[in-house]
Amino acid sequence: MIADEATLARLAALAQRGDRQAYAAMLGACRSWLLRYYRRKVHPEAIEDLVQDTLLSVHRKLASYDPARPLIPWLAAIARYRFVDHLRIAYRAAADGVLDDDETIVEDAEQAVIARLSLDRLFEALPQAQCRAIELVRIEGLSISEAAESTGQSESLVKVNIHRGLKRLAALIERA
Repeated sequence: MIADEATLARLAALAQRGDRQAYAAMLGACRSWLLRYYRRKVHPEAIEDLVQDTLLSVHRKLASYDPARPLIPWLAAIARYRFVDHLRIAYRAAADGVLDDDETIVEDAEQAVIARLSLDRLFEALPQAQCRAIELVRIEGLSISEAAESTGQSESLVKVNIHRGLKRLAALIERA
């Protein structure tokens, strides 16, 4: 089912009020949209897990959805954050060497390299300060204060650089 924006927004509003049928229909439509969205971005084996993870986020965040606003941009924002998390996890898994057998290592390392190359390509479009702040906090897992100390920026500037950088990355991904 490919639902239009108005139908999705109506279903989400009804789901917020407890309508189970509307909730199921909304999730079905969101699932279809997410499958199309991720099909161009991730390896086919990872699509279903990413869709399910995103649907869980939609479930958790449904109360924050404003029915007066369009649903698809709200859904796309959640999908982008899940996608970036997916890239970060793949990169960390390859970097940590948590993989078991040689065949899995080759496949996962290849996926991690592709993810890292995609991320590096996206980072080229960002100012260096934003790129470094995102890399330190979101990829390497440093705290805001540790990243501020490492970059020589104030903590608030690190937060601003992360926010602006992620917003710009999301716009680039959305355009692609």
